[in-house]
Amino acid sequence: MAVVMGLDFGTGSVRAGLYDTSSGALIGVEEARYGTSHPRWGWAEQAPLDWWEALGQASQAVMARHGHPRVSALCACTTSSTVVVTDEAGMPLRPALLWMDCRASHEVTLAPTPPHPVMAFSGGANAVEWLVPKAAWLARNEPQVYARAHRICEAQDFINFRLTGTWAASRLNACCKWNYDTLEKKFYPDLFAALGAPGLLDKLPTRVVPVGEAVGSMSTQAKAHLGLQGEVLVAQGGIDAHMAMLGAGTIEPGKLLFIGGTSIVHLIHTKRRIDAPGMWGPYPDALIDNSWLIEGGQVSAGSVMDWLAGKIFGLDAAGHRQLMADAAREVPGASGLLVLDYWMGNRTPYRSPDLRGAMMGLTLSHDRAQIYRAAVDAVALGSANVVRVLNSFGVPVTRVVAAGGIQKNPLWLQATVDACGLPFDVTDQENLTLMGAAVAALNALGESADLVAGAKSHVAPYRRLYPDPAMHERYAAMLLRYRAATEAVQPLSHELVRSVA
Repeated sequence: MAVVMGLDFGTGSVRAGLYDTSSGALIGVEEARYGTSHPRWGWAEQAPLDWWEALGQASQAVMARHGHPRVSALCACTTSSTVVVTDEAGMPLRPALLWMDCRASHEVTLAPTPPHPVMAFSGGANAVEWLVPKAAWLARNEPQVYARAHRICEAQDFINFRLTGTWAASRLNACCKWNYDTLEKKFYPDLFAALGAPGLLDKLPTRVVPVGEAVGSMSTQAKAHLGLQGEVLVAQGGIDAHMAMLGAGTIEPGKLLFIGGTSIVHLIHTKRRIDAPGMWGPYPDALIDNSWLIEGGQVSAGSVMDWLAGKIFGLDAAGHRQLMADAAREVPGASGLLVLDYWMGNRTPYRSPDLRGAMMGLTLSHDRAQIYRAAVDAVALGSANVVRVLNSFGVPVTRVVAAGGIQKNPLWLQATVDACGLPFDVTDQENLTLMGAAVAALNALGESADLVAGAKSHVAPYRRLYPDPAMHERYAAMLLRYRAATEAVQPLSHELVRSVA
């Protein structure tokens, strides 16, 4: 049996999945965890070598469980932008800045005058999560580390280097997070300097490889670490959520992929350029040739619910499930509470790293279930707000495919369906990123004509959820209050952030 392996490096763990190349069916998955540190408010860091050790554990485990099949190709996907700084040998010089790290809030305000044309492909500005602002933070705050850095890259590039000994950027990441011009096929060192990262071009992997093309062959050392044998081709992957589009059947215009987990990502393609202020993009040829990709997102989503249930209410997993059931009996908006879901800032449409979470309308009569319900509704309203903005700029959403950890919280899932007022096709397979990695690996092997053909032949099955019309009317009214409250608290929120910076 011919097999490919997909790797998904998430926020807290790596998953290694084996796929049958003839059918595209998942054979098995194993997972290994790693930790995150928060040395200061708004910071989030991980040790890159922990990813590598976890990968060895997960790969060895899945190979052993399924009889050590022959793996022909492998593709990795990672969180983005999780930024790694290495020396010439590829060894990390400091902990990686995790995607959710928002320390570069000053650097994200830097911009050339007049605006550089390539910035139009990122909505006119960079975001605090992206590689260039984080590199600029390093240049300003850790100049010795910045000067020593041979490579400043993403987790994607670091893992591929450990696998192959070759530095290669993913076109997907470079376009979406590094201000790479995919139309002209070039970086702009003058832009990097204006954004606070002089000399960055010399530190980036500048060989840019599209998703689904070969990075190189796996090294002998890497194969031993993963428990693989024979020739193994490493295919280029990219941003975890974006790669999931290849397994979701959402590569055509009008089809939106909704990945709900710790955070939320909304992704949709258009055939022509459509500028949607407040969104990320439109990115040309990022994932699929001759397509424009638009991205929305919410930094804090399932993490807000976990924070409430675990850190604030002190509940274990069983208690959290009971809290969901209790909150499901609450009518949206009926408690008089209004929550804003900006625990770690806002990606879109406000594009503000300094927005913060808020709870309004609290009284001594409110209980856990009502507070939890209001928090769930806030995250759902944030998603509805993204859909509203897309529609307002002429990006129609004709179909939504949903996946991710949101499936483990049926209250949150149905609230999102009702708030958006659209049917959601919920995939039976929670991890579409692994499937997308398999599609890319098969493409690199020449098993499909191109990524589009490969994606169409490996679409995950789904079940359809419909919105409740009456609930959607309630959420539509709540959305007006949510937007008004955001506008009202934004100046004070920014002031509070400055007071503790």
